[in-house]
Amino acid sequence: MWIYQKKLEFPINITNPDLKVARALMAQYGGPDSELAAGMRYLTQRFSMPDDRIRATLNDIGTEEIAHWEMIGTMIHQTMENASLADLEAAGLLGYYTIHGKAVYPADPNGVPFVASYIQATGDPIADIAEDMAAEQKARATYEHIMNQTDSEQYLAPLRFLREREVVHFQRFSECWNILKELYPDGRQNKIFK
Repeated sequence: MWIYQKKLEFPINITNPDLKVARALMAQYGGPDSELAAGMRYLTQRFSMPDDRIRATLNDIGTEEIAHWEMIGTMIHQTMENASLADLEAAGLLGYYTIHGKAVYPADPNGVPFVASYIQATGDPIADIAEDMAAEQKARATYEHIMNQTDSEQYLAPLRFLREREVVHFQRFSECWNILKELYPDGRQNKIFK
């Protein structure tokens, strides 16, 4: 059960839009390492976890990732809403516009739509938590790559916030990793059937 507060986790106010940054942000909206992929991954993996603490962590972080997805969508929307066709074309977004108009749609910066295969869930807690730690590091790196593309504080402030949350999530998943090492000291969760 969740309670939705009708406010963003961090304020977004893009008044000087940069469509190239909006296009880059699509990596975190609909790409393979996006906030959407992370949220769905964690909220799916929680069912296979052998420990209430790990299930709770996946639930909490998965929910927060959906809030981050909303932030990224808001940044893209505020950037694109008043763009002209010429501006969209200059940013390489004319193909996107042709299909989606100025709607915010889960696709990566190259226009590749989000697919469910981005979500990893093996049912093996050790494999899944290792994947989650890697996912957080990939998201952190992606945020840093996007931050390198702008000097606008309107983009940088929320991006710094999001990057730091990825670091915290990695630390929380590291705690889950340690719990799993205690539960499965030999590194194997499943009995091997022959």
